[in-house]
Amino acid sequence: MNKTARGLLILTTVVSVNVLLFLWIMSQDKFSAPYQENCSSCHGDTLTGTPLGPALVGTDLQYGDSVTDISRIIRDGSLKNGMPAFAATLDDTVVQRLAIYVAEQRAGFRQFDLKIGQSLSIPVEAITTELHSFRLETVATDLDPLPFSIALLPDGRMLLTERGRGLSIVGINGQRSTLIPGAPTGYDDAIGSPFVGLRMGLGWMMDVALHPDYATNGWIYLQYGDRCSSCELKYKGFSMNKLVRGRIVEGHWVNEETIWQADRNAYTKSSDMGAGGRIAFDDNGHVFISVGFKGPTNYTGVQDLAMPWGKIHRMIDDGSMPPDNPFVDKPEALGSIWTYGHRSPQGLEFNYKTGQLWSTEMGPRGGDEVNLLLAGLNYGWPLVSRGLNYDGTPVDYGKLLGLSSDTMDIEQPIVDLTPSPAVSSFIIYTGSAFPGWQQHMVVGSLKATSLYRIVVENGVLIHQETLIHGLARIRDVEADAKGLIYLLLEHADGSLIVRMVPE
Repeated sequence: MNKTARGLLILTTVVSVNVLLFLWIMSQDKFSAPYQENCSSCHGDTLTGTPLGPALVGTDLQYGDSVTDISRIIRDGSLKNGMPAFAATLDDTVVQRLAIYVAEQRAGFRQFDLKIGQSLSIPVEAITTELHSFRLETVATDLDPLPFSIALLPDGRMLLTERGRGLSIVGINGQRSTLIPGAPTGYDDAIGSPFVGLRMGLGWMMDVALHPDYATNGWIYLQYGDRCSSCELKYKGFSMNKLVRGRIVEGHWVNEETIWQADRNAYTKSSDMGAGGRIAFDDNGHVFISVGFKGPTNYTGVQDLAMPWGKIHRMIDDGSMPPDNPFVDKPEALGSIWTYGHRSPQGLEFNYKTGQLWSTEMGPRGGDEVNLLLAGLNYGWPLVSRGLNYDGTPVDYGKLLGLSSDTMDIEQPIVDLTPSPAVSSFIIYTGSAFPGWQQHMVVGSLKATSLYRIVVENGVLIHQETLIHGLARIRDVEADAKGLIYLLLEHADGSLIVRMVPE
């Protein structure tokens, strides 16, 4: 067997094991069982109620519908309504499982349904929301089932990255170009399972972003999984996030420069599915990237400042190191680290009005977050989470790592999205097409297949609204110069791009 075939065999074996492990965990549902044992006799097997207890779905809950509210009523009960208290018979973890399960059912989230192949149709009628009505226009169809990012060019065309393919251009009429010659390309040998539709692989394309001064300098930034297919044998079947920039001249990718790259010894066999991979720029010449939990496991190295994964990194836009980065003077730390303790940061945006950096981050089962990213702070993974592991156990890997969250300053999320919608990309809206949404976050989701509007003021969640419900897996959200909002929809039968236009 030659080296290339051996490397592919290692990749296939590792990713297949990861898929099987995930499926086994998914099958051991520790969330629905406690409900059937303790709650179904009063509230019904499907939460629709019985003569002994009210429905828990399709109606408002008397004591509140957040996971915190539901946990409280399970623990304390309600004597006047005949609801027993379970504090003496169920421990806190089981109570949290029950609360997450009820909240998931209320939201229509199903453990085994990730909506990857659900029926997809774009509504033709206008969608009315609290502040604006809009229509959805289809911009491009028949894209790869695994897209990742779009970037809107000044002339109305769009750059598109597809994880297993590479970088291409979507024309004004929706026609997609061939892959840009010379640009990095992705690997399409991901391993998947028809059971849940997930695909895992190494060497995927991730975010594409234009430099803030693109009109004058032409720089385009790409983050992707750098797969060591041509390295020494010990690195075959490994990958790690990498950031480069280049220009497109006469249809070709040229002038490529490496902006950020991890040491080869930090490359891992963990799937790029949890690699983060987003790019953001501030107004002072810096570029930020997110790197998800790409360690040997989902918890090792995230709290280690010598390791690149589970971090937000900050560089000067030419790749040089900012002298004011929080850990730049610590010999044991990577100087590029801006924040750490991240699990799967799926969105990354800089608010030019407030000068703040924000992210959206996937938790496990529960614990999706919106975070304000402040220099040098620890955001907690894998020591704490508002959610639970997929097998129903608490997130408390500190015991394995010899770390205690009680002795560490951990920054709490501004917005807790539990149950998890599988939060994805977002924008901070500044356009004129929807003036009522100024400075609001427009946030996509994968499992929930919905688009949210989130209002945060002075670091506090003020309001949340679902703008679109049950559309498709929304992989990326972008806005053009007119304020029209573009959604990159991921679908197993062919992805597409739609545009939100005021009605």
